[in-house]
Amino acid sequence: MAVRDIHDKTAEQSQVDSHSDYASGELTTPPGSSTKRGLKSRHAQLIALGGTVGTGLFVGSGRTLAKGGPGFTLIAYIIMSAFIFLMVTSITTTAAYLPVKGATPASAMRRYVSPSLGFAMAWFYWYAFGIFVAYDITAASLIIEFWNPPISPAVWITVMIVVVVGLNLLPVSVYGESEFYFASIKVITIVGLLILSIVLFFWGGPGNPLLGFYYWKDPGAFNTYILEGTSGYVVSFWSTLISALLPVSTWPFNLLQCVRMLSGEMKSPRRNIPRAAKSFIVRILVLYLGSIIAIGIICPSNEPGLVSGESGAGSSPFVLGIRKAGIKALDSVINAAILTSAWSASNAYVFQSSRSLYSMSLSGDAPKFLSKCNKHGVPWVAVLCTSLFSLLAYLNVNTTSGQVFNWLVNLVNTAAFISWIGCAIASIRFQQAFKLQNRNPKDLTYTSKFQPWASYFCIVVFTLLCLINGFEVFLPNTWSVSSFLSGYIGIPIFFVLYFGHRLTAGRSDPWAMPLETLDLQTGLEELKADEEEVAPKVPLIPTARAAIMKVVGRK
Repeated sequence: MAVRDIHDKTAEQSQVDSHSDYASGELTTPPGSSTKRGLKSRHAQLIALGGTVGTGLFVGSGRTLAKGGPGFTLIAYIIMSAFIFLMVTSITTTAAYLPVKGATPASAMRRYVSPSLGFAMAWFYWYAFGIFVAYDITAASLIIEFWNPPISPAVWITVMIVVVVGLNLLPVSVYGESEFYFASIKVITIVGLLILSIVLFFWGGPGNPLLGFYYWKDPGAFNTYILEGTSGYVVSFWSTLISALLPVSTWPFNLLQCVRMLSGEMKSPRRNIPRAAKSFIVRILVLYLGSIIAIGIICPSNEPGLVSGESGAGSSPFVLGIRKAGIKALDSVINAAILTSAWSASNAYVFQSSRSLYSMSLSGDAPKFLSKCNKHGVPWVAVLCTSLFSLLAYLNVNTTSGQVFNWLVNLVNTAAFISWIGCAIASIRFQQAFKLQNRNPKDLTYTSKFQPWASYFCIVVFTLLCLINGFEVFLPNTWSVSSFLSGYIGIPIFFVLYFGHRLTAGRSDPWAMPLETLDLQTGLEELKADEEEVAPKVPLIPTARAAIMKVVGRK
């Protein structure tokens, strides 16, 4: 390990150095355990986008619309967009500085906070993303049922598991290229739906009048939920706000962490991570907010199909809106696009979860054999172990098992909130240490004027949302043990992981490593040296000033 470029060591620092792998966050890679940088910036951007634009947008948004109506739904998405923007600035500030191989949000918490927090978050991530592999494969099989094929869902589940696992076992460049095209299909679909919504807004469908904001008037812009009157509107707003963020609902924004998790396998990561993050933010705002406005225009919030639990895309507000507009055959086209969406999301979850397990193996938090890589640099053992979660999709072959699976999915609802709180804490610690150690500001490839205050704000907001995550069970006549557990059991699971490590392997570690001892140097020079040469951009048409200088003979 490289020598740390910091001041003379204190007694406290010596204690931390005894656990240098944890303190630095640098993951040593023994022979046969090294991934390869085979992803380009365009791959990273589309993988992050593809994992985020999933069944939550196409199908889950219908449940949010039914709860709050188009008004509350739009307000909730705007608020959550602002929260997520601040969270992305927090993550990118830390991720772009030292994007070492095997980097995950958990490794940042280990490097800048404590080994125990990194350990707990790493296993929490792996568990949560693994469950979502099965969730999206199940969603894909149900989407196929929209066409009522005379084949058991188990057959489709098997086919999709084989394809998803196979793609993740191929070289990362092949995976990146396939995901690039999967995500491109989804983006084209969303853009097409936005254009269709504009057409229906101004001109209407075949034989139907223009829609305008008709559904904002009838049945109305705002709905009550569970309760009646003013209390019902308050409950509706909070429930809609939470639904706009929860991983199993319309906005699985935990895939924003994909930008960091790709850092170990992206070419020129210090330069490309900020680019990917900025582009990602713009696209998400346009696609999500545009889509939410669109569904509020083309689909009424009291449409029975939104909450009837129909198979496949029957509950998609886009499909329901197309049907009501009288456009034939297009519902099947959109259903096919939703299928690629679920398939793409499951691809991204396998990738993320396996890389998290790979990182844990390198850091000593998981067995070493899990870090084995093939000749293409793919951690194949971690991929196969993670893929075991996909077998849970078979629980949905019958209705009873499907209910059990949905309960398992709800167990990870709080994972997003807790992980973002951890990321914000790591970002604050990194920025404090950077300032305390008088580091060169030019070493930062990404800065935000909202930091560090945005990180403090995120901690407060996401702590509040985590605590009210399952508030509906406390309302009159709504108590349910399973709903309570699914809403809150993620909190004790996290603390069991944290204190389990803290009281055993981490009992000699400080609760939080001193800022002056945080390693901000190891791996930095190697990353700088590994940066690709960037050719200067030469404009095809000279600027006016350059042309004038050339005429007058000046350089």
